[in-house]
Amino acid sequence: MSTPRAKSRSAAAVASMAVVLIGLGGGAANAAGWPPLQEGAHLYSGLTGTGTVTEVDLNDLGTCHTLSPSVRSVQIANGSASLELFSGSGCTGWAWRSGSLTQTNLPQAALSYRVVPA
Repeated sequence: MSTPRAKSRSAAAVASMAVVLIGLGGGAANAAGWPPLQEGAHLYSGLTGTGTVTEVDLNDLGTCHTLSPSVRSVQIANGSASLELFSGSGCTGWAWRSGSLTQTNLPQAALSYRVVPA
């Protein structure tokens, strides 16, 4: 049976480890070479924000756009719009939806997208 003091020390240790891991995660993301976060939405043909860049018009809600080349990563900083990305052209195939603040590699290449409300 644990004493209240032991439980308090355990909780403090867990909280400290969480802070360290969050800090390491942030450092790893920066070390991976992502471009600086900028307002708007940007699609990249390579992983971790590399390769050809496609800037997205976040005011063009609902229109399907086919991409050339395909994209492998996305970076979005916007409070009102997000993206649906699709594996096929014409917004077909599997779909992946971002949030309005996203910086991530996609699970597989996307060939089309549309802007949707966040």
